[in-house]
Amino acid sequence: MESANQSKVIIDDTTLRDGEQTAGVVFSKREKLAIARLLDGIGVQELECGIPAMGEEERDMVRSLVDLGLNARLITWNRAVIPDIEASLACGVGAVDISLSVSDQMIAHKLHTSRVGVVEQLKRALGFAKEHSLYVSVGGEDASRADLSFLAELMEITRALGGDRFRFCDTLGILDPFTMYEKVKALRTAVPELDIEVHTHNDLGMATANAIAGIKAGARFVNTTVNGLGERAGNAALEEVVMALKLACGIDPAIDTHRFHEISRFVGRASQRPVPPWKAVVGERVFSHESGLHADGVIKDSRNYEGFDPSEVGLRRHIVVGKHSGTSGLVERYRELGIELSRDEATSLMGAVRTMAQRVKRSLSDGELRSLHDSMQLTLRAA
Repeated sequence: MESANQSKVIIDDTTLRDGEQTAGVVFSKREKLAIARLLDGIGVQELECGIPAMGEEERDMVRSLVDLGLNARLITWNRAVIPDIEASLACGVGAVDISLSVSDQMIAHKLHTSRVGVVEQLKRALGFAKEHSLYVSVGGEDASRADLSFLAELMEITRALGGDRFRFCDTLGILDPFTMYEKVKALRTAVPELDIEVHTHNDLGMATANAIAGIKAGARFVNTTVNGLGERAGNAALEEVVMALKLACGIDPAIDTHRFHEISRFVGRASQRPVPPWKAVVGERVFSHESGLHADGVIKDSRNYEGFDPSEVGLRRHIVVGKHSGTSGLVERYRELGIELSRDEATSLMGAVRTMAQRVKRSLSDGELRSLHDSMQLTLRAA
């Protein structure tokens, strides 16, 4: 990706739209307003906030979001048809995504039309939107399975009619990062004047990797959701994409990451999809260390085994005592409990710790650790 674009990556978070499309997820009005404020508060530049064509209740929700006066641009999702765009206009938004299927599979077996029909649909919908001075992202549904020359044609039409960007959607989540890079790079080269947005799904576990690959290939906009919510296996997770951009790519998207844990937990509760403790970046236990080698290394210098400080995402480090613990971890964990343990005492306790951990098949609780220490003290006094 050109260096000129590296400081201009724009996060378009779609938690309020695609995130809520997770099967069984419904956000209340209060929750949507809170999520919007939280995302706006950390600097997310754009929020895809709903589908006005769904009905009056959805339109009322979008109007309430508009009334918040956020710094983030609000953009709605629409089919590439005039009634949908009219519904968005009625909500007072200034930006729309107009989506149309672009793969031959969907053109033939979903829309029952032709490429010519898709082109005409794009011209009508985009023309109408620009007549009403809307910012427009043209969403290419199933772009990952579409013919690249046809996508370039649609992008050129989008550019000529005043469209603002083109959304390359890996709707089925079937791409690998190398193919994503090649496809986005080819489109960037074919129509360099038009911004590209990438929208990735996680069906093969590669949504974040594909999102990063798209950005590296020249996309300036990237869709995310908090915790990776979304259809089927979900979308690229906001927290993963932002931290990957910062740490793996050296690109700062100007997002305050310190509230990621707070936002992740709120969305987890609102969606009734609890965040797994091992969830990348924001899981409660992703900064837990048990094995003797790792615990010793992180105690000496956290940079030995942590790519970034847990406080950067609102978390903290945990030293866990279990089957694989060593003396350094044991001494540190007891110190956290207010018990000063010598190396010799830690060595003496190690056998009992490992035996108990093997028996209970987990790490040991504070109470169990205190009990083992008390037993050791009694044994020493008796001796």
